[in-house]
Amino acid sequence: MVPERERGAALLTVLLLVAMIAVLAGTALERLRLTTRLAANALGGEQARGYARAAEALATSKVSDMLGSSRDQVTLASGWSNRPYGLPLPGGGLAVARVTDGGNCFNLNSLVSRQGPDVYTSTQSFTQRLQFVRLMRLVGVPAQAAERIAPATADWIDTDQDQQGGGAEDPTYLAKAIPYRTAGTLMADPSELRAVDGVTPDIYARLRPWICTLPVAATSSININTVMPEQAPLVAMLFADTLSVDTARGLILRRPPQGYKSTTTFLNAAGNGATPEGGAGLAVTSTWFALEIDVTSGTARLQERALIDASRLPARLVARQWGDES
Repeated sequence: MVPERERGAALLTVLLLVAMIAVLAGTALERLRLTTRLAANALGGEQARGYARAAEALATSKVSDMLGSSRDQVTLASGWSNRPYGLPLPGGGLAVARVTDGGNCFNLNSLVSRQGPDVYTSTQSFTQRLQFVRLMRLVGVPAQAAERIAPATADWIDTDQDQQGGGAEDPTYLAKAIPYRTAGTLMADPSELRAVDGVTPDIYARLRPWICTLPVAATSSININTVMPEQAPLVAMLFADTLSVDTARGLILRRPPQGYKSTTTFLNAAGNGATPEGGAGLAVTSTWFALEIDVTSGTARLQERALIDASRLPARLVARQWGDES
């Protein structure tokens, strides 16, 4: 028998044990609930990615079919650009794919040329640097900053450490408060431009709608049959200040419903002997297509941005990114 004077201590001990067991049980239940939720989220995310891959297949098939019927000219006549292609999913979900021309942009990787496997040089891309400077000026970047950013971007991509006039190689970046080095290879995403010397958040925000990073060290020809009026600076940048943005916009607005038959027809319409600097940069067909996918499946939400290479058929997906671009 417990002595009278010890009964209070025994009761307190029992209460403490009950409280500890309750806390441990509550913690275990919370961890179980968290684990269950994480597993459900992982399963939902994996299902959403699977649905996104199905939407990719649908989109690449659409591109292949479109180019299969007419490879020598790509226009907006059929209304394919930015048209939502819906893919109904089990449980009432939906995957929506939208395709646009992915080549109507300035390819930052065109600032270098490929000399061999993983070897890039910027010494032969003078015309592209001039076009990049011109584009920056046309969209409101100060000329002095533009003259600095163009060679710095080329130095960031090329594999050597030969700094161009106004450019920046490793010593410039290693001297910063948080040191880092140049990439020395093609850019994988336009956001890499933010790391280039001279690029401020405001300048990047101005440039982002106009630039891209195609996985090739080559210029991206602007398709005069798919470029939009608001993208007129992309056309004007190809000319050595002989074609204004307003004139380029007017030519796009007056584009025939079935598009220009050739670049010569477009240049004749421009008049005044307008010729792109370097004699190239315009096209009436497209080989790159941008793909945006939105998947809604139950509580899962997925956004995907991808790039389709249609230089040969069937078209194929060459890059994808998940999540919000910002």
